[in-house]
Amino acid sequence: MKKLRCAVIGTGYLGKFHAQKYAALPECELVAVVDINAEAAHEVAQQHHALALTDYHALIADQAVDAVSIVVPTTLHHQVAKDFLNAGIHVLVEKPITVTVAEADELIAIAKLKHCVLQVGHLERFNPAILALDHDEKPLFIESHRLSPFNPRANDVSVVLDLMIHDIDIILALVDSTIERIDASGTAVLTQGTDIANARLQFKNGCVANVTASRISLKQERKMRLFRPSAYISVDFQNRILTKHRTGSKEMFPGIPEIEREESSFASGDALLAEITDFIQCIHTGKTPLVSGEAGRQALETAIRITDLLHAV
Repeated sequence: MKKLRCAVIGTGYLGKFHAQKYAALPECELVAVVDINAEAAHEVAQQHHALALTDYHALIADQAVDAVSIVVPTTLHHQVAKDFLNAGIHVLVEKPITVTVAEADELIAIAKLKHCVLQVGHLERFNPAILALDHDEKPLFIESHRLSPFNPRANDVSVVLDLMIHDIDIILALVDSTIERIDASGTAVLTQGTDIANARLQFKNGCVANVTASRISLKQERKMRLFRPSAYISVDFQNRILTKHRTGSKEMFPGIPEIEREESSFASGDALLAEITDFIQCIHTGKTPLVSGEAGRQALETAIRITDLLHAV
């Protein structure tokens, strides 16, 4: 199999890890890393024996790469991804896919026209606990909590686009139905944007999801609870634990079935490596990414609807 020539655009906190994963994959060659900060680009490039650049257009002009990870501020996602897709280069762009739905639609259309893979970096989809969840039954009710202490690194967007969008993406994939109504509340505490928010999503198939996200909590928690017709399931993303409760064949009281509990713990995996591996496999095989451009667009659209409701209060 021919090695894919890959590059990482943006060498900030997460971009460094993208470069590390590409450099470690035998089916890839990390050709270059790009950052407007020449010193930052050089530092990462030197670690992986890659080229350091400050302008990504050079990669396009020289036809030097087959695929890129775009790990720049969200406001730049659309333009950078558009330039690479128009050149026929496959793109993995960090979440959220773009700032607006119209921008996401344009990227999706270009990717289809150019026969390129467009994947969105919703990393939590590659958590082993959620990967092990079966899809035999649609949930009736979902409750999720994503709580985190304040981190100044991620305050350029609201908590909805920073944290809640992870759970929105997962919930949309699990429910697979149209949203009929959204109610939302939230407030700013430490930043100019929303720092804590709650949204209630009502779906056409009857499912309801109650989603809470906070970046001003004293503890870190990433949990989702799903109620199905025959089971209650808890997903602990942070500790990678999947717990299932369902009725058994015995009785705990006359006429009342016992509740059986099954817990599965997963070793600490490398979700980013799994995500990038999926991206590479999609390029080689033509299969649809686990988180496609369309999935990223759907999550963004829902997050924007929630954000608009918060601003209207």
